[in-house]
Amino acid sequence: MEQEKFIRERITSLRLKKNISEYRMSLDLGHSNSYIRNITSGKALPSMGEFLYICEYLGVTPLEFFDADIKNPSLANKLYSISKNMSDDDLTALIDMAERIKK
Repeated sequence: MEQEKFIRERITSLRLKKNISEYRMSLDLGHSNSYIRNITSGKALPSMGEFLYICEYLGVTPLEFFDADIKNPSLANKLYSISKNMSDDDLTALIDMAERIKK
């Protein structure tokens, strides 16, 4: 049951970060207007296929969805995408800046 609670709360958290209502998300995913509300209230859980669509809709991978330490997976993913082609010097500078900001 703890995992179900995590899924409900994580969907809500990620949905709110994108500023999307349960109603809008439900319709965008092709379901009735109460689909997401039923999940977040504990009345239902998505199938595996639907879970993957929810992740895609929220802009996260399933791994990012279940990593509770990532507060905003979409932004973390964007930073990762930007950093993939950086030089070693630029990556080192970015790491130094992130460590300075974290303090």
